[in-house]
Amino acid sequence: MLNIHNISKSYGDKTLFSAISLTVGPKDRIAVIGANGSGKTTLFDIIANKTSPDSGGVTIRKKTTIGYLEQDIAISPEGYLLEDVAAASPQIAQLADRIELLQNKLAEQSTAHDHERLLHELGEAQHAYEVTGGYDIEHKARIILSGLGFNEDDFQRPMTDFSGGWLMRARLAKLLLIQPNLLLLDEPTNHLDLESFIWFENYLDSYAGAVMVTSHDRAFLNRAVSKVLAFEVDGVFFHNGNYDSYITTRQKELETRQAAAKRQDAKIKHEMRFIERFRAKNTKASQVQSRLKRLEKMEKVVVPRATRKIRFTFPTPVRSGEEVISLSHIQKAYGDNVVYRNLNLVLNRGDRVALVGLNGAGKTTLLRILAGVLSYEAGERRLGHKVSTAYYAQYQLELLDPANNVFTELQRAAPEETEQKLRGLAGAFLFSGDDVFKEVSVLSGGEKARVAIAKMLVRPANFLLMDEPTNHLDITSREILTDALEAYRGTLCFITHDRTLIRQIANKIIEIRKGQLQLFPGDYDSYLYWKESKENEAVPVKQAVSVVSRDKRQQRKTAESEARNQYYRRSAPIRRRITGIETELKQLEEQLQEIEQRFSDREQYTDGSQMVNTIDKHRRLKEAIGQLTNEWERLSVESEEMRRRFIEHES
Repeated sequence: MLNIHNISKSYGDKTLFSAISLTVGPKDRIAVIGANGSGKTTLFDIIANKTSPDSGGVTIRKKTTIGYLEQDIAISPEGYLLEDVAAASPQIAQLADRIELLQNKLAEQSTAHDHERLLHELGEAQHAYEVTGGYDIEHKARIILSGLGFNEDDFQRPMTDFSGGWLMRARLAKLLLIQPNLLLLDEPTNHLDLESFIWFENYLDSYAGAVMVTSHDRAFLNRAVSKVLAFEVDGVFFHNGNYDSYITTRQKELETRQAAAKRQDAKIKHEMRFIERFRAKNTKASQVQSRLKRLEKMEKVVVPRATRKIRFTFPTPVRSGEEVISLSHIQKAYGDNVVYRNLNLVLNRGDRVALVGLNGAGKTTLLRILAGVLSYEAGERRLGHKVSTAYYAQYQLELLDPANNVFTELQRAAPEETEQKLRGLAGAFLFSGDDVFKEVSVLSGGEKARVAIAKMLVRPANFLLMDEPTNHLDITSREILTDALEAYRGTLCFITHDRTLIRQIANKIIEIRKGQLQLFPGDYDSYLYWKESKENEAVPVKQAVSVVSRDKRQQRKTAESEARNQYYRRSAPIRRRITGIETELKQLEEQLQEIEQRFSDREQYTDGSQMVNTIDKHRRLKEAIGQLTNEWERLSVESEEMRRRFIEHES
């Protein structure tokens, strides 16, 4: 259907990619992944003929249609929602205009001959309109719009009423309605709530055409795609499989290359030792030259930098009382729109609550009331003993000083911390080396979000509230955010459409629907099972077969969820102990190094008893380091074996 031949693209001195070749089949599902700025959108622009490659080309089979969902809407649409979406197909729109024109002409004609001719043309136009789905177009538009989160009242609203996120949904609805042979979707999930997300996944599952998609949502990439095109630092790679499969394969490849690089380094050192030893001997001159030439011709094994999990010990917040916050009989309205009436809620210490529900259900309103940044008309908000709150929302990116650099922003948040500690924090959030001196004004949206989150966690409150913290973050940054929130020891309440984050962090789910809260004490997968089970109550008999099928799927999901939970329950103490050992080893090795430096000081030997004590301490430190190292190796092997069995079970 589509062939990409050796395309390359550069902007100035920066090469985005070179020599990419790819074939897209009629029903392919391809994820295009990579860091922000790596060239994913540029590739889509080239395929959609919005820009040209520097070399190579794209061949598209005749009559192939391409639909492209871009991240930004250039022109604000006019008209009304349903009308605008239903008119998405140019062919159907032209036929509708043709039918209207013929009907008007029929009303004006009086001669029998013209009347008969126009009737014939009208019949053909109406038949073509029926064949292309014109009579069903509005019904299909309603189904798609409803699936994407619009309600019946929205259908007749003017397009100018909608925010950018809802306009993106409308644009997506138009593409799904006309069903092009190839869908290019650049971050389609950015503006979807969880329910629309799931509907969209299911829709793509049965979509007749091919799909190429960029997304930072790992759960979506695992469910929706079967191939991966990855833009990495060391090149562009193609993989058959979903996102997790690619990551596993990539890791194994990196390990293989690291091993090959080690062997090559050893060989180079061996050759260099021979060369250095015999360089001056005439009898060995020919052998030395031969080895030098061999080294020159040797192709160096390059191991690309792999993003690793950087461990950073976040300060432990002050311990709060058991009851962190309570809302009693809260009433909140925006004009005539009553969002909450008689709202009651209690959160306890250690809760990690995800707020879920449709867009507009009141999630952000509830979060802002909990954070104390939104007033209400009636009721009481009461904080528990020693509770301090911190609220993260998108507007906090605007509170960063554009003239400051990353390090200065962190220093302002924690002026008493050492430079080493702050650099460690910056490194944990992917600002390494001179990156800490980049000014805020030149940072991307994702980089600003990382700075804002780092500032919040360097001096953490014991009650953290976060509204869509994964917005603007690529997959690597989301994983680091997840690591940070796993390490956080306070109470957490958050909103996100990143299901991987919810699965790994939340221990309670609050579903918000029509101003009512439903609290579910458990993880996200268990919540989904409970939710679907509830929806399947009192199902008509004729749907029994499909229900059984769904039940089997849910049983499988529940088993997978239980296996995942069991893995995390069993592995978490081991991983915590490994982290603790690494911290202890670092401290002990520093002490050992300090003592060994004393051994080189002659003055230390003048006091015999002190020297005996120093030697004894040196011996005990070495023994302790040896014991901890053995324990670390044993636990690391055990942890890796558990992880390997878990991955095999998942696949």
